[in-house]
This record gives sequence, C-alpha cells and structure tokens, in this order.
Amino acid sequence: MNNIKNILPHRLGDSHIRILRIFKAVIESGGFAAAEAELNISRPAISNAMSELESLLNMRLCHRGRTGFSITEQGEHVYNATLQLLGSLDTFKSQINAINTKLVGDLNIGITDNLVTNPQMRITRSLSTFKHRAPEVIFNIQMMPPYDIENAVLEGQLHIGVVPDLRALSGLNYLPLYKEKSLLYCSSQHPLFNQDLNTISDYALEKYDAVLPCYPQPADIKQQQKRFKGSATSTDREGIAFLILTGRFIGFLPTHFAERWVVQDLLRAIEPHKRNFYTNFSAITRKGARPNLITEAYLEELQKTA
Repeated sequence: MNNIKNILPHRLGDSHIRILRIFKAVIESGGFAAAEAELNISRPAISNAMSELESLLNMRLCHRGRTGFSITEQGEHVYNATLQLLGSLDTFKSQINAINTKLVGDLNIGITDNLVTNPQMRITRSLSTFKHRAPEVIFNIQMMPPYDIENAVLEGQLHIGVVPDLRALSGLNYLPLYKEKSLLYCSSQHPLFNQDLNTISDYALEKYDAVLPCYPQPADIKQQQKRFKGSATSTDREGIAFLILTGRFIGFLPTHFAERWVVQDLLRAIEPHKRNFYTNFSAITRKGARPNLITEAYLEELQKTA
C-alpha cells in the first residue's frame, strides 16, 4: 500500500487525481457534509466520487450512514498513500516553477489565526504588491495552528508560514515580521467591568473563571496565567473571545483583535500597565528547499513592507 500508483490504472489521469483530492477532503473534514463546503461541490457528487474510488481500488474506504462517518483501516492506508502522491505532485510543481523564469504557479501560505486585524498589515500589503507583480500566480492560504504550519513547511506542503516565535527549529529560516501585544480582558457582562480596573490584586482575580489557551506559549506568558482559575480552554484566540464575551470568563487577547469590542465598550482591559505580554511573529521557509522563483519573489515583497 506504500505506492497508490501501483493500485490505480497504468495511466494516472486528471480524473483520478481529482477523485483522490475529494477523498482527502472527505477524510480531513470528517464526512461528506463538511467536505461539501470545503470542496464547493454537491454531496451527491462527493458520494459518486467516493464510490468510484472504492470501485476502482476494490476496497471499502469508509463507513457512512446512520451510525455516522468513520474511515476503515484500508482507508487509512489509502489516505496516507494519497498524501504522498499529492505531495509529490506539489513538489513537481515547485520544481517546474523554479525552472520557469516567469512567475506562474502556486504560492501556498499557512497563517496563524486572527492576524488579519493586525494594524501593521504586512501580510496583506505584501500579498497586494505581489499580486500586482505576478498576476498569474495562484494564492492558496490556509489558516492553521502554528505546529501544523511548521510541519507543513518542513514537509514542503507550504512554501511559507506565518507563526509566533515559540521555538526555533533548525530546519527553518525565520524572517521577523512584527510584535503583537496582548492584554487581560473582561466583558461588559462581567462583575469586574464597572470596577476600577487599574488596580486588581492577584487574590481578587483568583475567584473569577478564566479561559486559558491550550496552544503552546512561552514560559513567561504561562507564568502570568498560573494563578488564574482556569475553567475553560480554547485552541485559538477567537474561541477565547467567544468565552470572554459571555461575561463569565476573563482572558488574554491581542489588542488589535479585541479593539472592535473595546470601541463598543463591550470589553475592558484589566490592569493593562501590568497584565500584558508580547508575542513575536515570523515568516518561515524551509532551509535547503529547492530554489523557487515564486517563493523568493514573495519574500522580497514581504521584506519591503518592513
């Protein structure tokens, strides 16, 4: 099962690649319904593609029905082989792009969530100037957790990633982008909101529920939250905002992300002079990657925005 091309017909056509991409989306989405929005095709079309692939391979790849969706053991093997095959195709595209002196092809970028409101706008401005410079390049942006972005860049699935500087990996190049400030917030529905928020003791805060991030953070940031009554977690900043806005939790948010609610007097910062931290963000690329004109050209535009 290591090479899916040994199972498929002798000539691997575009239709087979399309079916495999549909299969990949179904597995990663967790079912037909979720994949429908991801692929922007109808559920019957997805079902037909899956049935065709199962018939082609003579395997049962997944279970679907009233009991829910699940992948079979054979489906797991085919999924892993599909990742290898599609990854090889992406590598081929990158190599052709490197040979081609014209900026034509794909630029795959992974970005950590909720950076679009950052006032420095380096990503947005660089994408704008690069689109003007290379109108035929196709932008593919994925919003992903930092560790997933790092792995995707290392494996060649992404050309560039934008991540917080939580650790330095030897296989990556880092281009510093900006520094993000975060403050501790409560909402207008919270008991603290109408108090003097310039001076609040640790002891006073300990009795209030707090939402804590369950993604990696530097030790000094974790130290600030150590005494909080952590009764909720979130994998991203949007989830933290949801819980703070209930009026039942306090939590840290980037100032640029929280600003929309601050100006509406829906959020207030708690001891902003004391309870704050900064997170550095960088653009990452893989060390030793084959020369790619599109990636290099975009990095040039990104550096110009400094």
